[in-house]
Amino acid sequence: MSDQTDTTSDEASEEPAMTAYRYPDGSVTYPGHPRGPDGNEPVGTVDLSEYTAEVVTWTTSTATPPGVRQPNHLAIVEFDVDGRPVRALGQLEEGNVEIGDMVEPFHVDELRDPEAGIREPESQAWDGFRFRPVEE
Repeated sequence: MSDQTDTTSDEASEEPAMTAYRYPDGSVTYPGHPRGPDGNEPVGTVDLSEYTAEVVTWTTSTATPPGVRQPNHLAIVEFDVDGRPVRALGQLEEGNVEIGDMVEPFHVDELRDPEAGIREPESQAWDGFRFRPVEE
């Protein structure tokens, strides 16, 4: 992975990247893995936060782990990256989407309350990405 290069993100951006990995066979995975579907190491990255995605399916969880909001709206979304599908699972901003809706990822500092878990808050990252409908 030492040869990894960022192929689409703007280094001047202050928001964290939603980083997917690109492999020699052209496939892209999120989250990234040390080995791609063809068994090779990644050759670059793609910032999915620069793309929109289509809602494949969604659900609402009312029995959430400690510190996770209730209700917790979740979706599987699919990005089109250079003609290749890339799926991701994540929280929705609100439960106001339907299958086929277009959404965009956005960064949040806390996906859950760091004080509600059993681990020391400093031992984990609490930030991540949620999805919200694209304004038309």
